[in-house]
Amino acid sequence: MITTLKPGATKKSIKTILKSLSKETRTKGVNAHEFVGKINLKKDPLDIQRDLRNEWE
Repeated sequence: MITTLKPGATKKSIKTILKSLSKETRTKGVNAHEFVGKINLKKDPLDIQRDLRNEWE
């Protein structure tokens, strides 16, 4: 999509153009920001990682 900004465009008009562009272009995949802080761990993440790696031995 091509959007043309004319000289002398106001901040308000630029923001509306940017909003319309962001609505049209959706990314595929998962929005990881939705899940930030949702997991409550009972162990330290490094201990979990070490345990998982030591399973192979």
